[in-house]
Amino acid sequence: MITHIVLFKLADATAENLAATRDKLLSMNGRIELLRHLEVGVDLVRSERSYDIALTTRFDSLEDLQAYQIHPYHAGEVIPHMKSVCLSIVAVDYEG
Repeated sequence: MITHIVLFKLADATAENLAATRDKLLSMNGRIELLRHLEVGVDLVRSERSYDIALTTRFDSLEDLQAYQIHPYHAGEVIPHMKSVCLSIVAVDYEG
């Protein structure tokens, strides 16, 4: 199992923008068949070092993660949205 975690810092972290961005990420559920797990959380602490939204996804293999990266919905809808609203995006991928 491969876990893919992405943290997003929004340019404008209003409640409305956080909700819209969370909903965009959650919209992948059911549209991308390679996803074995999809979880989205909005930060509660809101400290200076906090990122605003966390995405956790899981895949059966590294090949499935790579296919997800170029999936038409992910690459054509989700990534452009995230790039348009974020100041910073960081990720980690691990096996286990």
